Amino acid sequence: MNLRQQTREWWQSGNPWIWLNAGAVSVSVLMVIGLLLLIMVQGLSYFWPADVFDARYQEADGRIVRLIGEITDSETIPVARARDNGYTLDEGTGQITRYVVKIGNRDIYGADFKPVFAPFLIDITYPRDLIVGERREWGNFYGYPLRLLHDGKVVAEGEAVPAALAQALAHVTDLFEQVEGLRKHDIGKINYQMERLRLERRRLELDGVKDPSAYADIERRKAALQAEYEKLNARIAELGRELNRDSLIIRIQNDQEMTIPLAKIVRVYYPNAMSVFAKLGTYFSKIWEFVSAEPREANTEGGVFPAIFGTVLMVLLMAVLVTPFGVIAAVYLREYAKQGLIIRTIRIAVNNLAGVPSIVYGVFGLGFFVYFLGGNIDALFFPEAQPAPTFGTPGILWSSLTLALLTLPVVIVSTEEGLSRIPRAIREGSLALGATKAETLWRIVIPMASPAMMTGLILAVARAAGEVAPLMLVGVVKLAPSLPLDGNFPYLHLERKFMHLGFHIYDVGFQSPNVEAARPLVYATSLLLILLIVLLNLTAIRIRNRLREKYRAMEH
Repeated sequence: MNLRQQTREWWQSGNPWIWLNAGAVSVSVLMVIGLLLLIMVQGLSYFWPADVFDARYQEADGRIVRLIGEITDSETIPVARARDNGYTLDEGTGQITRYVVKIGNRDIYGADFKPVFAPFLIDITYPRDLIVGERREWGNFYGYPLRLLHDGKVVAEGEAVPAALAQALAHVTDLFEQVEGLRKHDIGKINYQMERLRLERRRLELDGVKDPSAYADIERRKAALQAEYEKLNARIAELGRELNRDSLIIRIQNDQEMTIPLAKIVRVYYPNAMSVFAKLGTYFSKIWEFVSAEPREANTEGGVFPAIFGTVLMVLLMAVLVTPFGVIAAVYLREYAKQGLIIRTIRIAVNNLAGVPSIVYGVFGLGFFVYFLGGNIDALFFPEAQPAPTFGTPGILWSSLTLALLTLPVVIVSTEEGLSRIPRAIREGSLALGATKAETLWRIVIPMASPAMMTGLILAVARAAGEVAPLMLVGVVKLAPSLPLDGNFPYLHLERKFMHLGFHIYDVGFQSPNVEAARPLVYATSLLLILLIVLLNLTAIRIRNRLREKYRAMEH
């Protein structure tokens, strides 16, 4: 057998296509792994407490300035780009390194970051007493701690500052959490109840109720709430006075002294004096803050817990809504409908719906769910709130319904495929034993097809959790003041707007006024969204596998 014949037989055997497919899958897997590694490195490195340097830097005009900060990025650039910025360099130098230095103190310098050319950075040191602080406003600050004040009087100075600062900051943080708890929970609950009373009174007026006792009861409850509000407000004022008694004086890079109230500080640390284990403690503390706290500084600081909560709740509501509709539609199309031209047309339409751009669903949701359904619900059940909308405005319910409609074709097709794989003999055996068709479907066919239903739900969750475009029209916002689930009756507030991880990525990445500060948060939030989708999918896959094992014996 000659070589040409062997080659022909090898091509005809199909082995080249097997190897080609295997190679394509391998390349795809490597690309996915590479992308995940990039996101992990860029996102998780943001939380590491990097060392901070103190150096002198020669500006383009020849001035020597002091520079304190941390290097967040570096790149190699041609010398010509440095010359374009006014710097004088040796003609023979081909390339130089440019650093992006985070200098903080944005309220003083106007920017968090400064581009620095390596050849002009001299006398670099890493003093152990350099402090890094994270503030609730204006971002980080860098400098040397000089004095700790209490009521304007010095209580610690020099080397005594670190220990006294840690103790004072812990006390102030506890006070701040008490104040925030009173404002958000206690005061928020009273405000919610006061609004309910206002709507209750308005309802009585619309119904034409003239009984003075009904209005008197509302006024009595309102007076009790007002008295409770006054007590809480007095307590907040008392805590606020205690909260604002401490402040820290630091020396920043231009040798200027800067006074910072401890109430504005989230945390402080000395990165140059920290051991690896101490840095790990701060690192995990910042990660925990990221996943458990609320955002601040236009979403470029703080955490993303409201976005995590909103994403999970929306996906769960979507799953609850899409599953019964998808299963009922699939059962009707497969088991009850007479197969013909109309049913084939419906199946083609369902398949085509899966390819409709998601923003089209958002426009439909805004027009039909929000304006039509929500507007009519407000007119029928919430006339006392008019003209302010209750359900006639974007909210988490309409977002869940819109995504349920978007993912409905996937659930229908997967469920139909599962129903078609159930052997006909099983149906006939059930009918022969006296069961009705409905009982056969409910007790035999649908349970056996449940793994296929779960497959459709998995695909639906994977798509819905990452959608952003339709949500921008039907409920998602940059910052939601209240979670859709809280302690106020009826506890689950489906009319409220919510935050979403996907929209948070878009907002931080493309709408942030501070691009350099927002960039690592984009990677960190993207990693969190990926992990959340994987967790939701793994949960659904585990349920599907258990159902598959449970009903496998029936198939044989």
